[in-house]
Amino acid sequence: MERRFTQSATGAHSAAEPPGPLARDIHWAVERRAALVVASLLYAALLAMDASGGRLDATRGALWTGLAALVFVILLPPRVSVGPGLLSARGLLVDHTVRTDSLVSVRWTDGVAQRMILRDTEGNRAEIDPTVLVRNPAMWHRFDTDARASVRHGTLRYGVIALCELTERINRETALTVFRTSGLR
Repeated sequence: MERRFTQSATGAHSAAEPPGPLARDIHWAVERRAALVVASLLYAALLAMDASGGRLDATRGALWTGLAALVFVILLPPRVSVGPGLLSARGLLVDHTVRTDSLVSVRWTDGVAQRMILRDTEGNRAEIDPTVLVRNPAMWHRFDTDARASVRHGTLRYGVIALCELTERINRETALTVFRTSGLR
């Protein structure tokens, strides 16, 4: 796996790859629907609780509406897409795009929800959930190709090990899927 992200011996830049289609997170719509269902159920439960207690009025209704909207915003994942040389993470209010063919760093955050933070040579920054790449082979292939180009070009200074770890994780997940599908596991 280590060789996959090492710089070529010549260090020469290869010709730009032909543009390809945009790869999107195929699970995003399901996650958006889940965020909407959770927020709606919370809203309905709060309204029902207040209505049964006789305490529901316009102020409390507005408060519960705001709370349900906040829960939806918090649970809504960014919509990640990967195209030739670009990764975009579009949230409800912001859009972060990095050049994946000129990455400078790839870092992991620790915590409950693991995040991958990408920075490019232009100073752009994007933060994504690495499982988006794990469960979307087309996105991973495009990202992997461009990240290797960053290594070949010498721009990726921090995070080669993080990329190797992600590659190993994706290879492990792929092997398990193949075994499950073939009935070997």
